[in-house]
Amino acid sequence: MDYVPIATGVLGMFCGLTAGLLLKFGALGRRMKNAEKEAERIIENAKKMAEVERSEVAISAKEEILRTRTEFETSTKERRQELMQLEKRLNQREDNLDKKLDLLQEKDTQLQSRDAKLAKIEKSLRDKHEEIEELKKASRIRLEEISRMSTDEARNILMSQIEEEARRTGAATIKRIEEETKGIAEKKSKEILTLAIQKCAADHVVETTVSSVSLPNEEMKGRIIGREGRNIRALETATGVDVIIDDTPEAVVLSSFDPIRREIARVSLERLIMDGRIHPGRIEEIVAKVKKEMEKNIREAGEQSAFDVKVHNLHQEAIKLLGRLKYRTSYGQNVLKHSEEVAYLAGVMAGELNMDVSTARRAGLLHDLGKAVDHEIEGSHAMIGADLVRRFGEPTLIVNSVAAHHEEVPPESLLAVLIQAADALSAARPGARRETLETYVRRLEQLEGLADGFEGVSKSFAIQAGREIRVVVEPEKLTDDGAMLLASDVARKIENELEYPGQIKVTVVREVRAVDYAK
Repeated sequence: MDYVPIATGVLGMFCGLTAGLLLKFGALGRRMKNAEKEAERIIENAKKMAEVERSEVAISAKEEILRTRTEFETSTKERRQELMQLEKRLNQREDNLDKKLDLLQEKDTQLQSRDAKLAKIEKSLRDKHEEIEELKKASRIRLEEISRMSTDEARNILMSQIEEEARRTGAATIKRIEEETKGIAEKKSKEILTLAIQKCAADHVVETTVSSVSLPNEEMKGRIIGREGRNIRALETATGVDVIIDDTPEAVVLSSFDPIRREIARVSLERLIMDGRIHPGRIEEIVAKVKKEMEKNIREAGEQSAFDVKVHNLHQEAIKLLGRLKYRTSYGQNVLKHSEEVAYLAGVMAGELNMDVSTARRAGLLHDLGKAVDHEIEGSHAMIGADLVRRFGEPTLIVNSVAAHHEEVPPESLLAVLIQAADALSAARPGARRETLETYVRRLEQLEGLADGFEGVSKSFAIQAGREIRVVVEPEKLTDDGAMLLASDVARKIENELEYPGQIKVTVVREVRAVDYAK
């Protein structure tokens, strides 16, 4: 086997490979040298750029430091200036405080000096006061020795003189004030009252306290009495009234404290007389029918009254009670007509005073509502009426006006005073009321006796049907100012002790007469 060619071939391949590797290593060496050079160049550039950046940063830092230093110096300078100004102001304030302290010390010194002077003056005044007291005491003792009166006696005399002077001054002041106010008040009140009276057309007294039934003949009396008095007993039992049959020709008198019962008995008896059939059964039938009709008439009378005075939305029970007032009288005056009259008068006066006319009329119409049931309930009709209107839902203003119209409670509004005036005006007008001769004479005697009881009164006279009293006084016991006070005292006593309709005028007469004779 031939190994030489094979070895030659292998050696040739090895040489070729070695040559190739040498060439590759040579190229690689060159590239490495180039790379080193490039790396050195890059490093050099990087060093140069870093140097430049370091220089820029250093410059920026220096600029920042310079700027910061400048700002700091500027702020420091401003702060220094502010501190200098503040120090200047503090110095000025300190100077001012020093001046004020000096001034206060000076004033304190002056006050101490003044206090010392005041203490001396006070001591001097105290000494003088003690000296004066001693002199007063000595003078008082001397005066007591001269006048032969003690201090208390002299004080009492002096107080009496002062009191008398005060009374004279007070009476003169009262007189002056009354004269000043009477002119305006009397003129205005007369205008309002006159206008109210002119606008109110009222009837005179015609009602009585008993009812009389006319008979066609005397024989009818026997038929009314009936056999053994059966008919008259049945009539009295059914109606609750007293039937009086006396010697009065062709008349029968019905008497009862309740005007409704009396009216039922009157109507029933008139119907029985017209029918002619008079016996207990018929009497009971007629009375029952008349009672039903009376309830209807009462309600209609109340509704008509409220309609006439333009008062609306009244409680139904209030309307019924108003209707009952149609058959109630006071001193002969019909109470329902009186209530309507008070409503008219109150409305007119309220209009003149710029008040609510409808409220005034409502209060005036309801003011005597208590008289419808005052014979059934204990108490005065004013308080009974106030309780009724309160239960009927009327406002407090009207309740007080009803309760206060006879001054049993204090008036709380101008409306209450207005209702008092309208009530007195309706009762006091001529022809409004009447009273028995015995009551009239007794009232005049009480009026004169009351005035005669005052000191200094010579005599008194009740005139104008008791509407005025004239009191004649002894001039040597009372002065003109005392006469003014006496008139006021008499008026107050009349108000407190007497009952009377309307108002009473008190006139005190004081005159001095000088009499001599020519001989």
